[in-house]
Amino acid sequence: MAARFRGLRRAVGVSPRLAWRRVYSEAGGHVKAEYDAVVIGAERKAACSHLEERDIRDKEDPVCPQAAYLQRLGVNTVVFERRHVIGGAAVTEEIIPGFKFSRASYLLSLLRPQIYNELELKKHGLRLHLRNPHSFTPILEEGTGSMVPRSLLLGTEMAENQKQIAQFSQKDAQAFPKYEEYMSRLVLAIDPLLDAAPVDMAAFQHNSLLQRLKALSTLKPLLKAGRILGAHLPQYYQVLTAPIAKVLDQWFESEPLKATLATDAVIGAMTSPHTPGSGYVLLHHVMGGLEGVQGTWGYVQGGMGALSDAIASSATVHGASIFTDKTVAKVQVSSEGCVQGVVLQDGLEVRSKVVLSSASPQVTFLKLTPQEWLPESFVERISQLDTQSPVTKINVAVDRLPNFLAAPNAPRGQPLPHHQCSIHLNCENTLLLHQAFEDAQSGMPSHRPMIELCIPSSLDPTLAPPGCHVISLFTQYTPYTLAGGRTWDEQERNAYAEKVFDCVEAYAPGFKGSVVGRDILTPPDLERVFGLPGGNIFHCAMSLDQLYFARPVPLHSGYRSPLRGLYLCGSGAHPGGGVMGAAGRNAAHVVTRDLKSM
Repeated sequence: MAARFRGLRRAVGVSPRLAWRRVYSEAGGHVKAEYDAVVIGAERKAACSHLEERDIRDKEDPVCPQAAYLQRLGVNTVVFERRHVIGGAAVTEEIIPGFKFSRASYLLSLLRPQIYNELELKKHGLRLHLRNPHSFTPILEEGTGSMVPRSLLLGTEMAENQKQIAQFSQKDAQAFPKYEEYMSRLVLAIDPLLDAAPVDMAAFQHNSLLQRLKALSTLKPLLKAGRILGAHLPQYYQVLTAPIAKVLDQWFESEPLKATLATDAVIGAMTSPHTPGSGYVLLHHVMGGLEGVQGTWGYVQGGMGALSDAIASSATVHGASIFTDKTVAKVQVSSEGCVQGVVLQDGLEVRSKVVLSSASPQVTFLKLTPQEWLPESFVERISQLDTQSPVTKINVAVDRLPNFLAAPNAPRGQPLPHHQCSIHLNCENTLLLHQAFEDAQSGMPSHRPMIELCIPSSLDPTLAPPGCHVISLFTQYTPYTLAGGRTWDEQERNAYAEKVFDCVEAYAPGFKGSVVGRDILTPPDLERVFGLPGGNIFHCAMSLDQLYFARPVPLHSGYRSPLRGLYLCGSGAHPGGGVMGAAGRNAAHVVTRDLKSM
């Protein structure tokens, strides 16, 4: 261990000392009195990038019929971020000196390829480290004596995956390619639904024939999904609505495989593998891909904040203005009931034609918007959104790689293939996951929490000093409110972190001795620091009653709110979160169309 880190071994809950990000502001640091569009919050800036880019980039292509109109439109956009760093939950922060963490979100896969290409993110500095293999599940086994415990390592090579699965079941090894093909077809069907606003059900209630015809056009992605699924629609319907444990039981018999796959169905959600509808959450986490490779997950060079940097660079180079440490206090509404801008916490009024909020639905509509301009029924529905979160994120600095019993380290300590994976601990069977969920339902942190351990520095050495590493522990289940009226004070946070570290130690002896420092983010911490309601990484649950037509609430799923000129463009809007950017991109298209009629 490097001597200069010895004194930090006791550092717990360390406050961020240095944001590993550059601060954006307009030249001279001056906020203008008026813009065309104001974006609240800097959650992955897809919305402001598309507003600016469709306005200016298309001017260079006179062949495009829309370009001339957009040239006259001239959408001038500003972003106000309340934190000192942009990116919402996609940030890089140097919490412990010398160690740079993706403090909240930590993996990339779901970012829509259109955003990657249209915003030229590679040109703006985005570099990715694709992972293969991508999943490692070590098994705690008693009575193995001197034998190395088994583990399950999965990647992109199907033959190797089958070899790994055959350790537990030959039958499952044969079934796995068919399962992957089956799920891929469902992903293919859902994909078109991600890049368009949901079907506009409210428009069907209009008397205008033109409005109804426009509404019919929104059915196209849904009809396309139906054509892809064809006669198999009833079986796929079950995948979306049934408990994922039931779905997996129909395919497989080996518990380590089922538990590993089930983690994608419950991660970030206060649900059990036995909860109906958990199948969709699994799909949400396998429908991505990077650089043309379907289902691939990867690390962002420099941490997740580098993604936000690249999107911000794409926006500012085309004229957008971004300000940090600028909190929006209120949405301004004209006497005619139309948005006319925002008021900042410092009292500054900024006028605009439209306001897009990437904050949560609760913050946007219950705190920032004057209630008298919203229907009571709408406000009531927003206040009733399910925001339960099971997540406690622990960022850990270590002076050496974890040494797993199931996959011992190399003699010189260099990273091995399994170190780049999502490492699933306490995932020997789905019963363990269900029991961890039940603990939280009783108001107690899980006795054996589900842990997803990632080591981004295994592929990106720029994140930590030589020989050292940064580790992300995405753990669940931890309730927002503890039983007996207890709160998440320092004692409770540290006690839970020690429990998690004890679990890691069981799989990788010596882990606790390698810890240099840690940063613990319980559900209340995630809410306080990142504005995630209830600590929910999706802003509100990704349950079937809060998806598509009903996200965030029925009749208001198309990014427009009941208040004219106010739009929702964050994770609480369709199609949800996960560093996807789709809601921002879709909302930008809706706003662009609406501005034409203003």
